[in-house]
Amino acid sequence: MGYELIHAHRATLESLSAADVEALGKGMGSWADVDTFGGYIAGPAWLRRQISDAVVARWTRTPDRWWRRAALVATVSLNKKSAGGTGDPGRTLDICALLADDHDDMVEKALSWALRMLVRWDSESVADFLQAYEDVLAARVKREVNNKLETGLKNPRKAGRS
Repeated sequence: MGYELIHAHRATLESLSAADVEALGKGMGSWADVDTFGGYIAGPAWLRRQISDAVVARWTRTPDRWWRRAALVATVSLNKKSAGGTGDPGRTLDICALLADDHDDMVEKALSWALRMLVRWDSESVADFLQAYEDVLAARVKREVNNKLETGLKNPRKAGRS
Protein backbone atom coordinates (compact mmCIF):
# COMPACT_ATOMS: atom_id res chain seq x y z
CA MET A 1 0.00 0.00 0.00
CA GLY A 2 2.93 2.33 0.67
CA TYR A 3 4.00 2.16 -2.99
CA GLU A 4 0.49 3.10 -4.09
CA LEU A 5 0.36 6.06 -1.71
CA ILE A 6 3.67 7.42 -2.96
CA HIS A 7 2.63 6.90 -6.57
CA ALA A 8 -0.65 8.73 -5.99
CA HIS A 9 1.10 11.73 -4.39
CA ARG A 10 2.84 13.32 -7.37
CA ALA A 11 5.09 15.64 -5.36
CA THR A 12 6.40 12.76 -3.28
CA LEU A 13 6.92 10.53 -6.30
CA GLU A 14 8.77 13.29 -8.15
CA SER A 15 11.00 13.98 -5.14
CA LEU A 16 12.47 10.47 -4.96
CA SER A 17 16.21 10.07 -5.40
CA ALA A 18 17.97 6.88 -6.44
CA ALA A 19 18.77 6.21 -2.78
CA ASP A 20 15.09 6.65 -1.87
CA VAL A 21 13.98 4.28 -4.63
CA GLU A 22 16.43 1.62 -3.55
CA ALA A 23 15.46 2.02 0.10
CA LEU A 24 11.81 1.53 -0.86
CA GLY A 25 12.72 -1.68 -2.71
CA LYS A 26 14.74 -3.13 0.15
CA GLY A 27 13.35 -6.43 1.35
CA MET A 28 11.29 -7.30 -1.74
CA GLY A 29 10.50 -10.97 -1.50
CA SER A 30 7.65 -11.78 -3.85
CA TRP A 31 6.25 -11.30 -7.29
CA ALA A 32 3.65 -8.85 -5.92
CA ASP A 33 6.29 -6.81 -4.09
CA VAL A 34 8.42 -6.44 -7.20
CA ASP A 35 5.63 -5.67 -9.62
CA THR A 36 4.12 -2.95 -7.43
CA PHE A 37 7.57 -1.52 -6.71
CA GLY A 38 8.46 -1.57 -10.41
CA GLY A 39 5.14 -0.19 -11.59
CA TYR A 40 4.57 2.46 -8.94
CA ILE A 41 8.07 3.50 -7.85
CA ALA A 42 11.06 2.38 -9.93
CA GLY A 43 9.48 2.58 -13.38
CA PRO A 44 7.99 6.05 -12.95
CA ALA A 45 11.21 7.34 -11.35
CA TRP A 46 13.27 5.95 -14.22
CA LEU A 47 10.83 7.30 -16.79
CA ARG A 48 11.34 10.78 -15.27
CA ARG A 49 15.11 10.16 -15.11
CA GLN A 50 15.16 10.45 -11.32
CA ILE A 51 17.22 7.27 -11.34
CA SER A 52 19.90 6.63 -13.93
CA ASP A 53 20.25 3.85 -16.43
CA ALA A 54 23.34 2.75 -14.48
CA VAL A 55 21.28 2.23 -11.32
CA VAL A 56 18.79 -0.01 -13.10
CA ALA A 57 21.61 -1.86 -14.89
CA ARG A 58 23.25 -2.52 -11.52
CA TRP A 59 20.08 -4.29 -10.37
CA THR A 60 20.56 -6.81 -13.22
CA ARG A 61 23.90 -7.91 -11.74
CA THR A 62 22.71 -8.75 -8.24
CA PRO A 63 22.24 -12.35 -7.09
CA ASP A 64 18.79 -11.29 -5.78
CA ARG A 65 16.19 -12.51 -8.28
CA TRP A 66 13.72 -9.86 -7.15
CA TRP A 67 16.04 -6.96 -7.99
CA ARG A 68 16.81 -8.52 -11.38
CA ARG A 69 13.07 -8.81 -12.01
CA ALA A 70 12.59 -5.22 -10.81
CA ALA A 71 14.99 -3.96 -13.48
CA LEU A 72 12.82 -5.54 -16.17
CA VAL A 73 9.52 -4.50 -14.61
CA ALA A 74 10.78 -0.91 -14.47
CA THR A 75 11.00 -0.94 -18.29
CA VAL A 76 7.23 -1.42 -18.48
CA SER A 77 6.63 2.20 -17.48
CA LEU A 78 8.86 3.34 -20.34
CA ASN A 79 6.52 1.64 -22.79
CA LYS A 80 3.11 1.85 -21.12
CA LYS A 81 1.09 4.73 -22.52
CA SER A 82 -1.14 4.98 -19.43
CA ALA A 83 1.99 5.36 -17.26
CA GLY A 84 3.29 8.20 -19.42
CA GLY A 85 5.62 6.04 -21.48
CA THR A 86 6.17 6.88 -25.11
CA GLY A 87 8.29 3.89 -26.08
CA ASP A 88 11.94 3.59 -25.21
CA PRO A 89 13.58 0.80 -27.17
CA GLY A 90 17.10 1.84 -26.20
CA ARG A 91 16.72 1.63 -22.44
CA THR A 92 14.33 -1.32 -22.59
CA LEU A 93 16.52 -3.46 -24.83
CA ASP A 94 19.68 -2.54 -22.91
CA ILE A 95 18.17 -4.02 -19.73
CA CYS A 96 16.68 -6.99 -21.60
CA ALA A 97 20.09 -7.77 -23.11
CA LEU A 98 21.68 -7.84 -19.66
CA LEU A 99 19.17 -10.49 -18.55
CA ALA A 100 18.59 -12.40 -21.81
CA ASP A 101 20.37 -15.50 -20.51
CA ASP A 102 18.94 -15.39 -16.97
CA HIS A 103 16.78 -18.49 -16.59
CA ASP A 104 15.24 -17.76 -13.22
CA ASP A 105 11.48 -18.24 -13.71
CA MET A 106 10.58 -14.82 -12.30
CA VAL A 107 13.14 -13.10 -14.52
CA GLU A 108 12.04 -14.98 -17.64
CA LYS A 109 8.43 -13.93 -17.10
CA ALA A 110 9.46 -10.29 -16.62
CA LEU A 111 11.69 -10.41 -19.70
CA SER A 112 8.75 -11.59 -21.78
CA TRP A 113 6.58 -8.82 -20.31
CA ALA A 114 9.18 -6.13 -20.97
CA LEU A 115 9.60 -7.16 -24.60
CA ARG A 116 5.85 -7.51 -25.20
CA MET A 117 5.26 -3.99 -23.85
CA LEU A 118 7.76 -2.63 -26.38
CA VAL A 119 6.11 -4.35 -29.36
CA ARG A 120 3.48 -1.63 -29.86
CA TRP A 121 6.22 1.02 -30.16
CA ASP A 122 8.95 -0.81 -32.04
CA SER A 123 8.10 -4.32 -33.18
CA GLU A 124 11.08 -4.41 -35.55
CA SER A 125 13.58 -3.87 -32.74
CA VAL A 126 11.88 -6.56 -30.66
CA ALA A 127 12.03 -9.02 -33.56
CA ASP A 128 15.71 -8.16 -34.07
CA PHE A 129 16.34 -8.71 -30.35
CA LEU A 130 14.73 -12.16 -30.49
CA GLN A 131 16.93 -13.08 -33.41
CA ALA A 132 20.11 -11.71 -31.83
CA TYR A 133 19.52 -13.59 -28.55
CA GLU A 134 17.89 -16.71 -30.05
CA ASP A 135 20.52 -19.01 -28.57
CA VAL A 136 20.12 -17.86 -24.95
CA LEU A 137 16.49 -16.82 -24.55
CA ALA A 138 14.12 -19.14 -22.73
CA ALA A 139 11.56 -20.95 -24.89
CA ARG A 140 8.75 -19.19 -23.00
CA VAL A 141 10.15 -15.75 -23.83
CA LYS A 142 10.51 -16.60 -27.50
CA ARG A 143 7.03 -18.14 -27.70
CA GLU A 144 5.17 -15.35 -25.88
CA VAL A 145 6.97 -12.51 -27.63
CA ASN A 146 6.65 -14.12 -31.06
CA ASN A 147 2.93 -14.61 -30.37
CA LYS A 148 2.64 -10.92 -29.52
CA LEU A 149 4.51 -9.94 -32.69
CA GLU A 150 2.39 -12.22 -34.89
CA THR A 151 -1.07 -11.96 -33.33
CA GLY A 152 -0.99 -9.08 -30.88
CA LEU A 153 -1.65 -11.54 -28.04
CA LYS A 154 0.64 -13.26 -25.53
CA ASN A 155 -1.25 -16.53 -25.84
CA PRO A 156 -3.67 -16.50 -28.77
CA ARG A 157 -4.99 -20.02 -28.11
CA LYS A 158 -6.45 -18.92 -24.77
CA ALA A 159 -8.11 -15.80 -26.20
CA GLY A 160 -11.20 -17.64 -27.44
CA ARG A 161 -11.83 -19.63 -24.25
CA SER A 162 -14.40 -18.59 -21.68
